[in-house]
This record gives sequence, C-alpha cells and structure tokens, in this order.
Amino acid sequence: MNNLATVLLILHIASGTISLLAGTLTMLRRKGGPAHRLTGRIFSYGMLSTGFSALALAILRPNNFLLIIGIFTLYMAGTGHRYIRLRDTTKQPQFFDWMLSAAMAITALVFVLSGIYLIIKGSLFGIIYIVFGSIGGLFARADWVNFRGKAAEINYWQTAHLQRMTGAFIAALTAFLVVNYHLFPVFIPPWVFWILPTLVLTPIIVRWSRQYSIRKPQ
Repeated sequence: MNNLATVLLILHIASGTISLLAGTLTMLRRKGGPAHRLTGRIFSYGMLSTGFSALALAILRPNNFLLIIGIFTLYMAGTGHRYIRLRDTTKQPQFFDWMLSAAMAITALVFVLSGIYLIIKGSLFGIIYIVFGSIGGLFARADWVNFRGKAAEINYWQTAHLQRMTGAFIAALTAFLVVNYHLFPVFIPPWVFWILPTLVLTPIIVRWSRQYSIRKPQ
C-alpha cells in the first residue's frame, strides 16, 4: 500500500508540475492558435492525471486538501475538454456529460453543508468548503442550462471551455501555493493561498467570457 501511495504521489507531483507550466503558457498565448491548442492539450491531460491521482491518494490516505483539489480538477478539466466537442451544433451532450455535472452538483452541496458544519464547530476552514462548493454549484447550474439548449450565447461551448480550463488552472495554482506556503512570508495566513488564485483570476474569466461571447439575437 505504501509503495502504491508513493507511485501515486510521484505521478501527482509530476502531472501537477507539467500542468502548471503548460497552463501558464496556455493562459499567455493567443487563444485558438496551434501553440495554444498544443499546450492546452498537454494541460488538459496533465490535469486529468493530477485529479485522478489526487483522488486515489485521498482514498488511501484521507486528506481533505487532496479531496477538494481532486474533485475540482477532474470536473473543470473534464468539462472543459468535453465542451470543445460540442462546438458542432449537431452534437448533443452525452450521458457522461450529464453524470459529470450531476456529480459536481452533489459534491457542491456536500461541500457547502460541510463548510457550514465546520464553521458551527469553530473551524474557519469551513469557509473554503463553502467557497469551492458555491463555485462548483454555479458551474453545474451552467451545465444544466447549456445542455438543455437554453444558453444565452451562440458559442456557449467556447466560453464554457475557457471558463473551465481557467478554473482548472486555478485549481493547479491553488495546490502549488497551498503545498509551498512555507516558502512565502510567515505573516501570510495559510488560508489566503486557498483563496488568492480564485480572487485574482476570476475577474480574468469574466473579462474573457465577455470578450469572446456571441449573444443570441433577442
């Protein structure tokens, strides 16, 4: 069991490092170009590997940090990858797409309830659960709207892909900061590193969504 955990940990660290580097390049490059697609593909598969290894480690050695990162990584990278397949308007969401979204919705509810419970018990870590649970719930709701053909954008698949992949990058960056918080000034509370990437990059997601969105005619 220890050998398996060691292998999974090495895979998790290696995949996370590759994903973080590829994700940084993808964020900086022009959207839609060959270089963007190449680094984006590396980032996507790297994040899926990171997510699966995190969940496996969380099962072998119960760890709330790995559980949160694993679930959000798989959901964000998975849906981000799947949305690209919906760019052809004749393609419809598959059963897997619905199940992935439903799993996130259930997880989001569990996270919010767990966060409330932790706060009642006096643990401020509950705020982290509530924040990530709320974000996951909003994305799951967006899936429900998009999959039913009720999206306000013609190119909903593009904005959704952009949002999910940036969300996956936030998960990768959050994991890096939380694991390496000891390298930063000691006066910064550890919980700040959980929230900082979300606070910094969410406005960028909003700006890009508005920039690339093509609204349906009223």
